[in-house]
Amino acid sequence: MPQKKMNQTDPAHAFTALWSLVERLRGPGGCPWDAKQTAESIKTYVLEEAYEVADAVERKSPEEVCHELGDLLFQILFMASIYKGSADFDLYEVLETIHKKMVRRHPHVFGPVEVNSAEEVAANWEKIKKEELGLSEDARWPLEKVPENLPALLRAHRLIERAAKHRLLAPADEERWRNLQDTWGALRGVVPEGDRERIATTVGEALFDLVVLARKWGMNAEDLLREKNRQFIEETKKGHGQEDKK
Repeated sequence: MPQKKMNQTDPAHAFTALWSLVERLRGPGGCPWDAKQTAESIKTYVLEEAYEVADAVERKSPEEVCHELGDLLFQILFMASIYKGSADFDLYEVLETIHKKMVRRHPHVFGPVEVNSAEEVAANWEKIKKEELGLSEDARWPLEKVPENLPALLRAHRLIERAAKHRLLAPADEERWRNLQDTWGALRGVVPEGDRERIATTVGEALFDLVVLARKWGMNAEDLLREKNRQFIEETKKGHGQEDKK
């Protein structure tokens, strides 16, 4: 049976068509590989596709971003289909839950609340989150909700960001800079000793201090190292005569 031509300007129609495709792949007579997948087996693909989106953004390629967003959306729908199959929740619940949450988290748009700055929006957001969780202002340590599965540098950045918001960091840049200098000094002392445990601990401290300094200067250490990784690849290509031909 020939497929109907998709309305090129109707995202709702396209979304429904993609969801139907996912259900077809995982349903009776579909793809055996797709049908046997679980949330555990698919979660890695979700993470990988999210990173592909970030890479495409950093390459400043709208066409690649478009393609990678499609890949990520497919993995999200695929996982929703898995949970629907086990009767935990369905796609409607996913969409309805996030829609209600965003309306609730933006009372300055959908309600009577007035704000004068992005900082006030962020403060309201945190307050509403606590209300949703049924927590008092001090019932839960503020750093505990930063996801453990984030890449280490990004998680450090988020931990520091949250710590700063709750005034848990030393206020002066100079103090953190001195800490880093002390750490480097300690590293010079332990390396000749060959004590791997102390070296590992000291390197970790140095990395964390660098993340703090990067954030204080308005930078994200995860982004900085990703860019350095990219530069390193290009440097090695040039060093071995493998420059990109333009």
